Amino acid sequence: QVQLVESGGGLVQAGGSMALSCAASSRIFTFVLMGMGWYREAPENERELVATITAGGITNYADFVQGRFTISRDNAKKTVSLQMSDLKPGDTAVYYCTSMNFEATRPTSWGQGTQVTVSS
Repeated sequence: QVQLVESGGGLVQAGGSMALSCAASSRIFTFVLMGMGWYREAPENERELVATITAGGITNYADFVQGRFTISRDNAKKTVSLQMSDLKPGDTAVYYCTSMNFEATRPTSWGQGTQVTVSS
């Protein structure tokens, strides 16, 4: 099982930016075959997909992202990042990193989550 550790959460004002990072414990030759993704869960809401990136680097975003977030991966460092800008109070949630299958359609492991709070 892949261990995933998120970092970079915290408090930011509306309109601000924040970057999340996730480090995977897998071997590099395993990481390069993994899709990766970010989900989020706000209080009283279900966990929802934010963004995914396939092993081949194809990205996909939830409609609510609207061009504000960018997911990227660094295979040499075995990390996946989520750059968020123009944050809104509605983006407040616990953000979870997930390893996924090659096509990034199915989560396989989850990180512990990192809190992102956007103040108005």
